[in-house]
Amino acid sequence: MKLTTLCYLSNGDRLLMLHRTKKKEDPNAGKWIGIGGKLEEKESPEECIRREFLEETGYPLENPRLRGIITFLSDRWESEIMFLYTAEQDLPVLNVCLEGELAWVKKTDLLSLPLWQGDRCFLKLLLQEAPFFCMKLRYEGETLAEWTLEKGITA
Repeated sequence: MKLTTLCYLSNGDRLLMLHRTKKKEDPNAGKWIGIGGKLEEKESPEECIRREFLEETGYPLENPRLRGIITFLSDRWESEIMFLYTAEQDLPVLNVCLEGELAWVKKTDLLSLPLWQGDRCFLKLLLQEAPFFCMKLRYEGETLAEWTLEKGITA
């Protein structure tokens, strides 16, 4: 099972999104997603999201906030646990990204983009400022076959 991170950066009424258009053999090809990637050996989820954000945008990530943990199961791809973050900051210029096109998208337009079906489930929670949550998404091919939401975990 692989471990990944993903961050949705907001600036007022906009979210920074990555349109995955450049990598060959990309399971996310053509989709709009947040910024993130795979954890490296001996790296914490927060270290990973800071590294990935810097690599993909050219800017350091300020104050990432862990919002949820998503488990992805698939009959096509390796299972995945993703640490889902949000942050708020303004980037002066959008740099070139090797994985696709970076763009600020109005939150009201977000759900009209080509997104994974499961991403729509957790994005709605993020936009509603839901408390910390855990979610399981099960895909058959590219179709979301099942999803479950667990209530937030409290200390």
